[in-house]
Amino acid sequence: MIPGDTAPAADAVSPANKVGASSPEIMSSHPTRANHSIVQSRGQDANSANTQRAYTGDWKHYSAWCRRQNLALLPPDAQVVGLYISACASGAATARPNGLATLERRLSSLAWNYRQRGLQLDRSASPILAALAALRSQPGQARMGKGAIGQSGIAAMLETLDRGTLRGLRDRAILLLGSAGGLRRSEIVGLDVGDDESPDGLGWIDLTDGSLLITLRERTGLRHIKITRSVPEDACPVAALQTWLRLAKIHRGPVFRRVIGQGRVAGPQRLNAQEVARLVKRTALAAGINSNVSAQSLRARVAPHHGPNGTADDDD
Repeated sequence: MIPGDTAPAADAVSPANKVGASSPEIMSSHPTRANHSIVQSRGQDANSANTQRAYTGDWKHYSAWCRRQNLALLPPDAQVVGLYISACASGAATARPNGLATLERRLSSLAWNYRQRGLQLDRSASPILAALAALRSQPGQARMGKGAIGQSGIAAMLETLDRGTLRGLRDRAILLLGSAGGLRRSEIVGLDVGDDESPDGLGWIDLTDGSLLITLRERTGLRHIKITRSVPEDACPVAALQTWLRLAKIHRGPVFRRVIGQGRVAGPQRLNAQEVARLVKRTALAAGINSNVSAQSLRARVAPHHGPNGTADDDD
């Protein structure tokens, strides 16, 4: 058993033994390379140890909360986990309210610990997604960074794109999807239309009439992001993505690709992350947003305070 179970606990299973384990030191006849290998290995050991401490601590915290609430720890119950997330977000289960990044780490910890017991926590279950969505809707809970772009800034950037071209439709989908999903640029370009479509993919999408489910592969398992259809239609990330896929005739493989053939055809090659960074900078400049923005700025999905140029004033 792992610390935090209701039965007497044995030593915890280390995440380092499952994921992110350090590589053995590789000795080299070249002193600089040998030293680099040793330093890199020690750095990986430190990261694995930090992960182990965090996962063990999160599991103990969740176990104690379940006991206080007289709720079952096993088997995993999405309703109970959703209540726990809400309690952590409000500060009822913690010394102070947890932010989005901390709660996502706690979810990863719980999912990993359940897997060690041969159990599966469905992070895409409605109670968990609803708890996270409620947190994201609160002012100040968006992922904010220097030069973060608010909703008005995104709208201004969209107006700089040509809706009559395939490239413009692709770029609209990128900006809207990155903003709504809080995605990193590598995650945006790493999406495939289907599961395991390409070896370099980082995740995949599932589209329905009313929503989009994004599944991302992470070191600790799968992360799910659900985006529902919204109004107005021309600012809806689900509609923008569907339009791009339909007109680009993409049915499998990479979602976002280079446009070739004088701008009339979507080629087979996946976009790289740097192209997303250039898109954000180019459209921000064209929209008159003069702050220091980057692709990371898209991750501010709901900016609490907007300056006159559409950017958010808060730091992460």
